[in-house]
Amino acid sequence: MKKIIFFNNKGGVGKTTTVYHIAWMMSEMGVKTIAVDLDPQSNLTSMFLSPERLEEVYENNEPITVLDSITPIVSGDPYNPIHIEKINDNLGLLLGNLALSTFEDSLSEAWLKCLDSQVYAFRLISIFNTIIDDAVSRFNAEMVLIDVGPNLGAINRTIAISSDYIIMPVASDLFSLQGIKNLGMTLNKWKEQWNLRKSLTPDNIKFKIPEGLALPCGYIIMQYTAKDSRPVKSYLKWANRIPAVFSECVLGNEQLNNSITVEQDENCISLLKHYRSLAPMSMEAHKPIFLLKPADGAIGAHLYAVQKSYEEFKILTEKIIERCI
Repeated sequence: MKKIIFFNNKGGVGKTTTVYHIAWMMSEMGVKTIAVDLDPQSNLTSMFLSPERLEEVYENNEPITVLDSITPIVSGDPYNPIHIEKINDNLGLLLGNLALSTFEDSLSEAWLKCLDSQVYAFRLISIFNTIIDDAVSRFNAEMVLIDVGPNLGAINRTIAISSDYIIMPVASDLFSLQGIKNLGMTLNKWKEQWNLRKSLTPDNIKFKIPEGLALPCGYIIMQYTAKDSRPVKSYLKWANRIPAVFSECVLGNEQLNNSITVEQDENCISLLKHYRSLAPMSMEAHKPIFLLKPADGAIGAHLYAVQKSYEEFKILTEKIIERCI
């Protein structure tokens, strides 16, 4: 089982949509997958669930979100097994909660108290590790895809050190470049700090603490406008700066080759197109764009685009699986 976090501290790059589609494609390929919504905005949950199911869960305050398994641990009570929302036989979802952000301060405090070898502090920092491992065991999952918010706070730090791999969805613009720099440097600092804390782990703990791997798997450039299968000129100014920035700030390579284009960069997992009019159809039908049918409005040129998107997302997903095994 591999845990992959999709992370960029710049918002609006299509991160949640990408997690949603890759999770669906993995299930289409027969890979038992769990999608985990740990973004307090809970957009991934709203993409997966119908309006009726959303209302049933949140209006009636059903105790089945990630927060309902976190709260007992914070209170010092026994762990409450996480609810797995079954989307299909190969795809499960851990439901998000808008109140997850209230957990930020508890994790910040626990991070500091790990330096004092406090068992309770390590229990809190291991909380996402505990929840995900529990879900994996009960669902027999092979892959876990984690969606997080666009920030560098205590929640995302705890999730990152609980992940095996990190994929960065980025856009081709100035702020995405800055986001890569920020996240790369911060991620390396988090891992160093966690390695120190791991050396101070109490002997009497009875739970598994995070490994703190968070190995960079690569980046996905989102929503570029395609022309002859290449990014158009307006995108190249920023796109072709990404390989060097990723190599230096994320991978820590000192010898930079600034002549490598994004299309030549082995760290670029995919150039993912903007599917424009298919996106609202997907949202309305509560299914990925590559599974849209004529009954959903995908007719004529739209149907061709649906078929093409299936091929592209399958290639992308195969690359991710290959890199993360």
